[in-house]
Amino acid sequence: MDYLEKQKARSVSPGGLFAKKSAIRWRAFVRRNLSAYLFLLPALLVFTFFVWYPIVLGFIVSFQRIDLINPADWVGWENFREVMGDPLFAVAWRNTLQYTLYTLLFGYLVPIVLALAVNELRKSVSYFRLAFYLPVMLPPVVSVFLWKWLYNPDSGLLNALLELVHIAPQPWLQSPNTAMISIVIVATWAGAGGAMLIYLAALQGVPAHLYDAAEVDGASVFRKLWHVTLPQIRGVMLLLFVLQIISSMQVFTEPFAMTSGGPVHATTTVLLLIYQYAFQEGSFGKASAAGVLLFIALVVFSLLYFLVTRRINKGVN
Repeated sequence: MDYLEKQKARSVSPGGLFAKKSAIRWRAFVRRNLSAYLFLLPALLVFTFFVWYPIVLGFIVSFQRIDLINPADWVGWENFREVMGDPLFAVAWRNTLQYTLYTLLFGYLVPIVLALAVNELRKSVSYFRLAFYLPVMLPPVVSVFLWKWLYNPDSGLLNALLELVHIAPQPWLQSPNTAMISIVIVATWAGAGGAMLIYLAALQGVPAHLYDAAEVDGASVFRKLWHVTLPQIRGVMLLLFVLQIISSMQVFTEPFAMTSGGPVHATTTVLLLIYQYAFQEGSFGKASAAGVLLFIALVVFSLLYFLVTRRINKGVN
C-alpha cells in the first residue's frame, strides 16, 4: 500500500508534471516544424561547409606554415609577426582605407541621388530602373575589361573625348594619382544600380500623408527631403552604409584585373595582398594571418558601428 501511494504521489508531483508538459510541448514543436527544418537542412549544410568551416580553417592555418610541398608546421604567432612587419601590409591598408573613403563619397551617395531622382519621375520609371540596373547584371570581369578599353591611354574613348575639347590624354590607370579614383568610378558604375533599387523601394514605402502634412506647413522641397524622406529611410541607409564599408574593404576584382596592384603599389589592397601571399609567394599561413586581421577589423568596426547607432536611436526616441 505504501508503494502504491508513493508512485501516485510521484506521478502527480510538480516536477513530474512540468517535465511531462515540457516533453509534450517539445514533441509538438518538433512535429510542427520538422518539415521546415528539413527544407532548411541543405542550406544549413552548405552554409556550414562553405562558410563557417573555411572561417575556422582560416584561423587554424594562420598559426601554421603551409606550402604546396611540405606538410603543415605549427609556428604560432610567427605569421602574424611577418605580416605586421611587412611594409607592403601598411601600404595595402592605406590603399584599402582610401578606396573605402572614395566609395563612401561616390558609391554610397550616388545610389541615393539616383533613387531620389527616379522616385520623382512620373513617366519612364521602368526604363530608368532597368537602365541603371543593367551594369549590375554584367559579370564583374566584363565590366572591368570594358572600362580598361575606355581608360586606354592610346585608343580609349575617354581620351578621345578629351581630345575633342583640346585636353591632353590622361594616364588613367598608369598614374598613381589617378589609378585609385579610376577604379572607384568603375566600382560605382557597376554597383550603384542594385543599391538604387533598394533605396527606391524604401522611398515608395514612405507614407504619402507625411508629404501632404509638410506641404500644408509650407515646407520646401529641401525641407521635405531633410525632415521627411531621409528620416523615413534612415534604417535602410544605415544598413547599406555598413554593407558598403564591408564590401569596399574586401575589394579585389577591380584592382586585380585592371592594375594588378600598380602602379607602384598604388592600388594594392588588403585582399589583393592576401592573394599575392597565397598564390605568388606560396605562403598560405601569411595569407590566412592577413585574412584573420582583416576579419577582426571588420567585426570590430561592425560592433562599434551598431553600438553607436543604437545609442543614437535611443537618444532620438
